[in-house]
Amino acid sequence: MEYDYIIVGAGSAGCVMANRLSENPSNRVLLLEAGGPDNNPFIHMPAGLARLSNNTNINWAYMTEPQAGLNQRKMFWPRGKVLGGSSSINAMVYIRGQREDYENWASMGNPDWCFESVLPYFLKSEDQQRGASDLHATGGPLSVQDLKYSNPLSQNFLQASAQLGYAHNDDFNGQQQAGFGLYQVTQRNGQRCSAASAYLKPAIKRSNLNVLTKALAEKLLLEGNCATGVEVSHKGEKHRFYGGEIILCGGAINSPQLLMLSGIGPADHLQTTGIEVRHDLRGVGQNLQDHLDICTLISSSSHDTYDKVNQVSAGLKYLFGKNGPASSNVAEAGGFVTSSLATDQRPDIQFHFVPAMLDNHGRNTLPGRGMTIHACPLRPQSRGEILLNSKDPSRDPFIQPNYLQSDHDLELMLESARLAKEIFSQEAFSAHRDGFIFPEETVCTRDEKLEFIRRKAETIYHPVGTCKMGDDPMAVVDSELKVHGMENLRVVDASIMPELISGNTNAPVIMIAEKCADSFHH
Repeated sequence: MEYDYIIVGAGSAGCVMANRLSENPSNRVLLLEAGGPDNNPFIHMPAGLARLSNNTNINWAYMTEPQAGLNQRKMFWPRGKVLGGSSSINAMVYIRGQREDYENWASMGNPDWCFESVLPYFLKSEDQQRGASDLHATGGPLSVQDLKYSNPLSQNFLQASAQLGYAHNDDFNGQQQAGFGLYQVTQRNGQRCSAASAYLKPAIKRSNLNVLTKALAEKLLLEGNCATGVEVSHKGEKHRFYGGEIILCGGAINSPQLLMLSGIGPADHLQTTGIEVRHDLRGVGQNLQDHLDICTLISSSSHDTYDKVNQVSAGLKYLFGKNGPASSNVAEAGGFVTSSLATDQRPDIQFHFVPAMLDNHGRNTLPGRGMTIHACPLRPQSRGEILLNSKDPSRDPFIQPNYLQSDHDLELMLESARLAKEIFSQEAFSAHRDGFIFPEETVCTRDEKLEFIRRKAETIYHPVGTCKMGDDPMAVVDSELKVHGMENLRVVDASIMPELISGNTNAPVIMIAEKCADSFHH
């Protein structure tokens, strides 16, 4: 079968690419997705995300290697395995990051990725409920809205931050990021607006777009240094699809994995794995970065927490008005702080407040009621890698994030946890605070606090960087996202970020795909 474009992975970037490339009726586009359709009702009901973390039908549910910096724990890495990818299972927080993040990308050999160059693509994607402005736009596919419902305890969190002297921020994507406020979310009228809802649904009726689900890409078909197609396993059979250009949108784990399975990557590693080296590209799978997060939990007698929500009443409110607790993204409020360790005036710690007890990604249910503050350093220095465990495409890759490899990251984690505890200790929470669960009341000394972090820190789901963009020897793609040394092959997803942005990664990935797709029209 012949296509103009084959897109591998129907996640946040893949859905955008499929929509934009099929806008031109003369383009024949094939979109391949290893997961299934996004018809699970909990995907579309925002608070349903709590039910998705253990569902391996729609979640790759990866595990990392044991982490030396985290008491040798293997970390749970959920990733979307469904149309919409991780945008179908995430907490819908809409954050672009800081202007300086993109200036840094530009300085690393990617001049056309400075903030002024990427802003038009954030705007192109956005349908901002509050209306258009210099930094916002209406009419784009991705609906960005204020929460229809937020928990009263989220206001206590905002009061506590004000009691500590932090400013209120009504728009984290406005003139400045610092301060505390309610998050805006990728929702449309109380329902999740995933990349599949925003971009794929409107395009799926086009006769020139073919979407194949439950189709695992096993390797790229290469002729010399030219990508010509993809070999796919679908319903137990192998298929070969040929295309003029192959676009990998598998994300920070699956894109480097597919490149390596196809013989594109670090030669010594490929040889050890028994894969014929087609193109020695040292940076594939390297430069892995992620946001590590520490949760501070208190117990509370407040009946406002989401721990024991009346599911019948919440369900009815949602069914008839797309409103009430079921329309909440659960991580409703948050903030950005410049710590005492920051070398410049940019915020370097982010908070997410959850009016419920959240332990081990919600997989561990604690008795009673409570609240959680997530705190995470925004620009970690630790770097890890993705490698292959085997040349079998169905085997999970080797995931080594090397968390807390850098002392700087460790100090910032301590500071993040200290600030979270300070917020919970404010007067605003005094009527609702029955005591600290994590860190336990007995945790006092620096060593005990370090031990708490090593025992309890988890990912907040922002892996990037494994096919980084640039012109240095470890770069995998150039600033047009074309794979160095290859023809007709691009990578378009979070893996191309040379450095992690200061915040949640979903909006930037959609921007990356919008920017890349636009270059096909010129």
